[in-house]
Parts: sequence; structure tokens; C-alpha cells
Amino acid sequence: MPEDIARDPDAPQSKERRSVLLTIGVALNAIAGVLVAAPIVGYLLSAGKRERMLQSLDWVSLGALDTFPEGQTRMATFRNPTTRPWDGATGTIPCWVRRTAADQFQVFAVNCAHLGCPVRWFAQSRLFMCPCHGGVYYEDGARASGPPPRGLFQYEYEIRQGQLWVRGGQLPTLAGPV
Repeated sequence: MPEDIARDPDAPQSKERRSVLLTIGVALNAIAGVLVAAPIVGYLLSAGKRERMLQSLDWVSLGALDTFPEGQTRMATFRNPTTRPWDGATGTIPCWVRRTAADQFQVFAVNCAHLGCPVRWFAQSRLFMCPCHGGVYYEDGARASGPPPRGLFQYEYEIRQGQLWVRGGQLPTLAGPV
């Protein structure tokens, strides 16, 4: 082999190739670092996000008190205060309102405590019934029969200026009061 054809490892071409490969390696490591760090940073910042979410639990009006006659159960709906514009109809939350006395109410979530199917109110039998698995609840929301492990979930409520208000932005769960 002639000497002029032999390659010198310190030639400018091989240094250029090394620097390109080094740059590509550093860039790929930086991308991997960002992908790993993003969930960690999100977790660390979630405490502030949780506080903002808890502040968004607003009281929402269900309507005037005279819309809910004493001794009757009626369906009412409210707009979830934590919805986004793209939520559409899913941001409208139904609930069952039972007026037991002049200023006493029970506001039930529409979902069965078994698997969350929507329960229906049957005024003739004075029962809530779940069509999915046959869960039945008394008019006060207590479990009557079927697979549900407990009674219907209830919303907190308040009466202000002749209006019935519920605590929106949360779904009643087992973590809440019975």
C-alpha cells in the first residue's frame, strides 16, 4: 500500500466524524433525560395542583326550593364546575333530590353503589332500582336488596336564599360520609 493512501487516525475527517457522533449521543441522552424527568417533575408539582383542584369544589345551585315538593323525589342536573369546554354533555351531572321536610333534603348520586350504573326512581313502589344487576334501594337511599354493598352515595347540600345548593366538582365515594 502506498503511503499517501494510508489513513491517519488523527486526520481532520475522523475528528469530524467523532464530533458528529458525540453530538448525536449527547442529544439522545438529553432527550432520554427529559423523558425520565418529566413525570418526576409532574409528581413534585402535583401538590400545588391538588390544592387548586380542592379549591374548585364549588357549591352549585340545583334550583328553587319550590321545584322540589315535600315528600317527592325528583331528578335535577347541575354543571360540574371542573369541566372543560370540550367535555360537552358529560359535564352535566344528574342527581336525585328527595325533600323530606320543609328544609330537609337528601341529594343522591344517580349511580348505583355496585358498579355505577344509573339508578331510576319508581314513584309507585317508592324505590330506586338499578337495571344492570338488580340493585334496589329504599327511598331514603338505603340498600334494600341485590349486589350493592351499601346505600346510594349522597351529596352535601345547603339552602341559600331560597335555592338548593350541592357541593359540585366531586363524586360521592366510599371515602366520603355515608
